[in-house]
Amino acid sequence: MKIVDVKIIPVNRFLFVEVHTDEGITGVGESGSWGFLDASAEAVKTFKTYLIGQDPLKIEHHWQYMYRSFHFRGAAIMGALSAIDIALWDIAGKYFDTPTYQLLGGKTRDKARVYYHVGGDTTEDIIDNLKEAKRLGYTAVGHLTPFLDEDRAIPYYETHAQKIGNAIDRVRMYREAVGDEVDLCIEIHRRLKPAEAIALAKGIEEYHPLFFEDPTTPDNFDSMVNIANNISIPLATGERFHTPQEFTYLLRRDAVDYVRPDVCMCGGITGAKKIAALAEANDVMVVPHNPLSPVSTAACIQIAACIPNFALQEYPGDDRASATERYISAKTDDEDKSFRQSDIVKKTLEVENGYIIIPENPGIGVELVEDVENLFPYSRRSIETRLHVDGSVVDQ
Repeated sequence: MKIVDVKIIPVNRFLFVEVHTDEGITGVGESGSWGFLDASAEAVKTFKTYLIGQDPLKIEHHWQYMYRSFHFRGAAIMGALSAIDIALWDIAGKYFDTPTYQLLGGKTRDKARVYYHVGGDTTEDIIDNLKEAKRLGYTAVGHLTPFLDEDRAIPYYETHAQKIGNAIDRVRMYREAVGDEVDLCIEIHRRLKPAEAIALAKGIEEYHPLFFEDPTTPDNFDSMVNIANNISIPLATGERFHTPQEFTYLLRRDAVDYVRPDVCMCGGITGAKKIAALAEANDVMVVPHNPLSPVSTAACIQIAACIPNFALQEYPGDDRASATERYISAKTDDEDKSFRQSDIVKKTLEVENGYIIIPENPGIGVELVEDVENLFPYSRRSIETRLHVDGSVVDQ
């Protein structure tokens, strides 16, 4: 079996890659570099010059060849490599007529607990959405910011006392809204300095969050070590890491309790499996990052199915646009708001009482609908970074 084509398929605000073989087997993958998908597509074109004519089942070799072929790394490149890797694992599963996770060691569970995305630009909206998530049967909720999902066009200002005090009070209200029957995954989106993060973590400790995610930017690993050494609630991070080595830095320093590899960014299924093994060796659990499409969800579930240290799967909801669209991009028009992720695949994975049922389909278990790129034309993401009232840049 040989690779005969590598197709780049931009759809809506997503980037998919299809790898075609001479035996008629096609695999699909997705790039996680959602802010720079055009650059990631160009990286796929470069990798394509190597892949044509290769045996698609030599997955580890291809991963090493592409990863080590040049001296440069980064989100666009790793998103491209990840998409290709997922597609190759999809092909392997279809070739052997078995789910991809069977080739990775087989199932360790029959269903994967998920956390459902809850957001809102007012406290009242978030609380209403929390209650709805509980009503729908979810036992964990995430993307749960104590700072609201405010419009980035609105200049920001709060005193330190307001910023930390209001955030602590919101977490209290979140807990009161759902009781202890729902775990709260508190998402900070890297918007705090270490001193602020420590103050907030101490303030919300009594509400028992499952984890405290990305309290500060990932640029300085020592900042996360500092936070870990000064708080008593579990830390989660990793969605913006590209390599196992980056995760190792924090694991060695006991600076992470839940690793968050993005399967569409960290080197695909190959990279995520290695990161999960490193975490397992350090008694750390895995919560795959997944703000994208049902293709990303299906790839994540291959990892969730086969590793012993899986904790929770991020699930943005197939009946909605992607999380990056709803919470991070600039405001969209009515057409974009009506878009559902489930529209782009033939069938989504089954969700039941807050769990995704591990699928039995060969490969990763999802297929794009025909002519998807024309049904939902690609649209480049616009840049809208929030500013402070003094004109400086704010992390949100």
